[in-house]
Amino acid sequence: MNIKIAPSILAADFANMGETVKKLEQCGADLIHCDVMDGNFVPPITFGAQMVKQIRPFTLLPLDCHLMTLHPQTHVEDFVKAGADVISVHVEACGKNTVPLLREIKQYNVKASAVINPETDAEQIFDCVEEADMLLVMSVHPGWGGQKFIPETLAKLEKLRSFCVKNGRGDLDIEVDGGVTEENAGEIVAAGANVLVAGSTVFRAADMRATISRLRGE
Repeated sequence: MNIKIAPSILAADFANMGETVKKLEQCGADLIHCDVMDGNFVPPITFGAQMVKQIRPFTLLPLDCHLMTLHPQTHVEDFVKAGADVISVHVEACGKNTVPLLREIKQYNVKASAVINPETDAEQIFDCVEEADMLLVMSVHPGWGGQKFIPETLAKLEKLRSFCVKNGRGDLDIEVDGGVTEENAGEIVAAGANVLVAGSTVFRAADMRATISRLRGE
């Protein structure tokens, strides 16, 4: 499968976000990952649909909007209007309404993704496999950038990729968010992920283009 790199703008300079997004595209990023936090589902508050709307004109890359919000269903339409290309919602926030919400998101002609936190078993997302355009596995506790990758995530990825293959969705994108580095990207991909979110690793790099390329395994 194609390996895609989705730099998280949570690690970027918020004062120059438009130019940053433009540079990420020039440096070979595949998606722009937007970490939306509401101060309820996770303690911090980051930004909302208005930020997505403001950066939309600066890039043709897909805007990958990860809603770390307590009631994501109330925000979907705002993010669609802002220009989101992918909207990810947490199983922990949606519960039994996760699959219906994925269907609702797709009705807007936007890709729908379901997310699980580190403490949530892979089985909790199995019922989303048929409907989702992507699955997102958190490899750190959501809310803060710069955390170290949780090693147990690898077994979870293997289990999830195996389930996808057995159920005819072997080509489904599986994204990993948290603690992705040049050193561990290879084993993360080997475990079953093909979309890597990288914040600090990309934005602290002396050469962003080279780092994105190495994360992709090139």
